[in-house]
Amino acid sequence: MLAGGCEQPRDLPIPGRQLQGIHFAMDFLTRNSKRVQGSYVAEDDFISAHGKRVLVIGGGDTGSDCIGTSNRHGARSVIQIEILDQIEILDKPPAKEDKDLTWPDWPNKLRTSSSQEEGCDRHWNVRTKAFVGDDQGRVKAVKYCLVRWDKDAQGRWQMSEVPGSEAEFQADLVLLAMGFVHPVHDGMLDALKAEAGLERDPRGNVKAPTEGAEAYLTSIPGVFGAGDMRCGQSLVVWAIREGRQCARAVDEWLMGRSDLPR
Repeated sequence: MLAGGCEQPRDLPIPGRQLQGIHFAMDFLTRNSKRVQGSYVAEDDFISAHGKRVLVIGGGDTGSDCIGTSNRHGARSVIQIEILDQIEILDKPPAKEDKDLTWPDWPNKLRTSSSQEEGCDRHWNVRTKAFVGDDQGRVKAVKYCLVRWDKDAQGRWQMSEVPGSEAEFQADLVLLAMGFVHPVHDGMLDALKAEAGLERDPRGNVKAPTEGAEAYLTSIPGVFGAGDMRCGQSLVVWAIREGRQCARAVDEWLMGRSDLPR
């Protein structure tokens, strides 16, 4: 069963991306967690926010974890560029939701995590344009502009940059927390594709249906896929559900029947 998760982070390919001091959020967080739990992390490998001007690009739980960890490191300042659903640049949500909105629509309202309450400067309607470096090849600022949304003649929302809104955020440490695009292909998945023809869906996930006689079975007989590696970035409760259903599918494939819960 392939259940390796969805760990390929979404990148931000803008000018200056090669500068030192720009890291994916999980690289920052996992090194910190290992050290907190007592594991050895070499100083050269550890990413510290102590005394630095930190810029977190992206919202969600991962962005909040970056804020809280940076504050605990003793960051000089923390700025967060809020992005909805990891990739959409939108307006600041209202303080209160629309009471006429009903389930399953998610109420659009300003949500503040405990990490954000600890201290950070939050920004919306921001498009990052380029990273700016110093003479040593380290990031020192991020160029950005403001955007706005207007309806076109067909009533469709279109984003445009606000003229004259170009400015810079000062930053010594930039953390990219914009979600994940698909499972890591390098290594096992690339090898399975080359050697056995493992198929992927259009988003780069392991292709496997969830219904019928071949539920959770990949294009390789006897190889199953479940969780984020199959469906992309999602919630842990969905991964648990798929793991249980996939276990039953494996049992049925091997034994012809299964007493495991559906």
